Amino acid sequence: MKTPLIAGLIAALLPLAATAAPAPDWRRPDPAQTLVIDTTKGVIVVELAPEVAPAAVARVKQLAREGVYDGLQFHRVIEGFVAQTGNPNNRDGGTSDHPDLAPEFTFLMTPEVAGEVAFVTQASDGRTGFLRSLPIAAVSAGEEVRSGRPRAWGAYCPGVFGMGRQADPGSANSEIFVMLDAARRLDRDYTPFGRVIVGLDVARSLAVGEPPEAPDQMLRVAVAADLPEAERPRLEVADPKGEAFQARVAALRAEKGADFTLCDLEIPVR
Repeated sequence: MKTPLIAGLIAALLPLAATAAPAPDWRRPDPAQTLVIDTTKGVIVVELAPEVAPAAVARVKQLAREGVYDGLQFHRVIEGFVAQTGNPNNRDGGTSDHPDLAPEFTFLMTPEVAGEVAFVTQASDGRTGFLRSLPIAAVSAGEEVRSGRPRAWGAYCPGVFGMGRQADPGSANSEIFVMLDAARRLDRDYTPFGRVIVGLDVARSLAVGEPPEAPDQMLRVAVAADLPEAERPRLEVADPKGEAFQARVAALRAEKGADFTLCDLEIPVR
């Protein structure tokens, strides 16, 4: 049954004809790798990145399908930093019935994955860019050649979703968090698994506190492919490899100069 929030999202996002091809410079997210989080403040749509964290993506989708996330609170929301949720006991340390996950802090860019990456900075000490909507950082081209290991990792820019954990790096289980602003110190320390493509404003409007006095909730979490066709958000996301996005990169780089960073960029959605 269609909820008012989902219905409103669909109406607001200009649904596309099912047979229409995306316009140049735009692409459609895979419904099987898209998470729809219906919250008390609105809808958050997350594009998942299984190439970066396959186990984490599989776990989040599994918990969504089991209904574990439905009704859980955003139990820790720090303004300008993160909003955490996903603990069945609604506080830090709660876990699902499934075993903890090993860290997925870095990944290897296979030729297939590298073909989807659009770099926006290439320096002697490293590169940054996008794997679809997810911001990533990687070793420099020279180091990649020397080591033979094209190693990369998710960059914790605004909107990036990660797996929460305790002190043990291998203790990620069900807790998830969304970045409300950039905090690159989390890179290679927490497993990133996707990024918000719609609803970062919703995440930033969540009640603040540890815990909040009146916590907001995830009302329903679903994989888009599991929803009836009429309830799936139909979106087009800017292709970071496209000419239009690269022109945005060039303009922003010219404006900010040496202060330009990956986290200054947003991926347009329509």
